Amino acid sequence: MRSALERLALVILLLLAVSLLTFAAMNLLGDPLFNILGPVAGDTENPESLAKIEAAKEQYYLDRPFFERWLRWLGDFVRGDFGVRFASDGQPPVTDLIGERLPRSLLLMVMAQAMAVVIAIPWGIAAASRANKPVDKISTFSSFLLVSLPGFALGLLLKFVFSIKLGWFPLAYNAGNPWTERLHAFVLPALTLALPAAAVYQRLLRTDLITTLQEDFILMARAKGVKRRSVLFRHALRPSMFSMITVFGINAGALIGGALIVETIFEIPGLGRAIVEAILREDFPVVLAIVMIVATAFVVLNFLVDLFYSLLDPRVRT
Repeated sequence: MRSALERLALVILLLLAVSLLTFAAMNLLGDPLFNILGPVAGDTENPESLAKIEAAKEQYYLDRPFFERWLRWLGDFVRGDFGVRFASDGQPPVTDLIGERLPRSLLLMVMAQAMAVVIAIPWGIAAASRANKPVDKISTFSSFLLVSLPGFALGLLLKFVFSIKLGWFPLAYNAGNPWTERLHAFVLPALTLALPAAAVYQRLLRTDLITTLQEDFILMARAKGVKRRSVLFRHALRPSMFSMITVFGINAGALIGGALIVETIFEIPGLGRAIVEAILREDFPVVLAIVMIVATAFVVLNFLVDLFYSLLDPRVRT
């Protein structure tokens, strides 16, 4: 219990540090007033322009000290208020954009992780149970190929084969389609993210399984006549998943980077495309909101992975 509370405190401190650094970076990389008002921000001699400048400063708290602005923004973020986008015509709220784009990116990443695990576990078991045999060597070659292949190349290859040539999947995502067709459109993008991740998981699981299969309790189970399948799935698999689970949590952050490419290739309007568009426009509130959402999800997921260790192995409980 004490260890969990210490980790939770560390999570909170880490998120505070990320929010402060990101907020500072966004304020140093450009002029918010220019992004809000355009050329009007530089026209300080025109009374009408001055009035707009003062109004924008007051609305976005740009006339307040840095730390006060950060605390205001952080407090609003915790309450679910992500502010308004930098625009001179209507200031649409960032929450609307996040609410539209987040479910798509979340579905894409959940599907990718699920596919990766489903592929990696039987793949790793097959390779470990036949270590250094032709099956294992082919598996090693395939995993290294998938890891080394750039994400955009894999995505384009899958799209060319399964969408253009075979016509099994749509060329692009259409938000106006029924949910079944939209879900179908996510299969190929998710597979593009899942295959390299599955290759990494498989290599880790294979290595740990080979080590576990040499342990005394496995040798004893075999000596007692326990079936090979039962030894692999009931006795060896569970204690061999620590490395895989660790990387599973860390890989969540890598999926965000991969989603930037995949969402572009398959024309999915998700958070990946949203943050690219916001960076190009220097729309700081959008960038801040997305970075904090991603960072929070990444840190919390790794915190849960740490807690999950105690379920896999009681020896790590404190």
